[in-house]
Amino acid sequence: MTQASQVFPVIWYDNHVRLIDQTRLPSEFDWVEIRRYEDMAMAIETMIVRGAPAIGVAAAYGVYLGAREIQTSDRGEFLAQLEAVAERLRQTRPTAVNLFWAIARMMKVAQQTLGPVESIQQTLLATAQAINADDIQTCQHIGDHGLSVLPTSPEKLRLLTHCNAGALATAGYGTALGVVRSAWREGRLERVYADETRPRLQGAKLTAWECVQEQIPVTVITDNMAAHCMKRGMIDVVVVGADRIAANGDAANKIGTYSLAIVAQAHNIPFFVAAPLSTIDFAIADGSQIPIEERHPSEVYQVGETVLCPTGAEFYNPAFDVTPAELITAIITEYGAIAPANLQAELQHKQAE
Repeated sequence: MTQASQVFPVIWYDNHVRLIDQTRLPSEFDWVEIRRYEDMAMAIETMIVRGAPAIGVAAAYGVYLGAREIQTSDRGEFLAQLEAVAERLRQTRPTAVNLFWAIARMMKVAQQTLGPVESIQQTLLATAQAINADDIQTCQHIGDHGLSVLPTSPEKLRLLTHCNAGALATAGYGTALGVVRSAWREGRLERVYADETRPRLQGAKLTAWECVQEQIPVTVITDNMAAHCMKRGMIDVVVVGADRIAANGDAANKIGTYSLAIVAQAHNIPFFVAAPLSTIDFAIADGSQIPIEERHPSEVYQVGETVLCPTGAEFYNPAFDVTPAELITAIITEYGAIAPANLQAELQHKQAE
């Protein structure tokens, strides 16, 4: 059995949620204690917790925290107030579909649980904990399925990834970095190349930090170095995560992923997306329907307290872009690696097995 990493960004501890404050890494490692659903909503919005699967887990706990705050014994009133909690959490990050998936699962449980309000609250906590535990196991399966489809040559691979799709972005182990961890465990990995991932630098700060924690060799490059590295034969495979995947296999991930897929294709380098089934939105036909979050321009024009740009310039800061399915070699899920064109049929078949 695969061993999970020791990085768990969302945990239930002593009757509250503890989040690793990812805005302070890598210089500081600190926990944030969350006891109210509004605090969870703000933690998601400010990216104290980030990464689609981790956001889903956090939102599930957020629904429970909101349920715990509701002061009524009337079932109808309780469910009405819980819907307001759910709506507040839905508004935090529009692109990450795991957020909506987890909230929908929690609300379905609330509506279907019989008995007094206290019973609904207890069931909601158990459901959030199950979502948390299931995500770790799911990522371990993704990692091992990814290992099975990586190029067989060279024996030890140089793998490029973008943003952070590691333990910090999930309940533990990671999706793209789950593949990295499985490859490292089996002696198939020589080195990780981590795009720095402007503007928030999740690759430089978080992916590199995770690799250093587990002594996985990692080299940080700026986003615009990827094509150069590929041309020089330094990259064998690209593996990234996703925040939402459409039914046709188009995949939304951190801004810069699309251009990385284009240069990978130009250099005949396999390009994999690693994500759980909960990231696939079968209600959306293609990537044009995926909502793209735009974040505050300060992420572009300054780093820390240092302003980089002149007064009077204008800024555009989409947090995600969409990689067309035809640029993706395969989507690695907990059910195996699937060609984007066969996504819906293959997953239905695998789930039926």
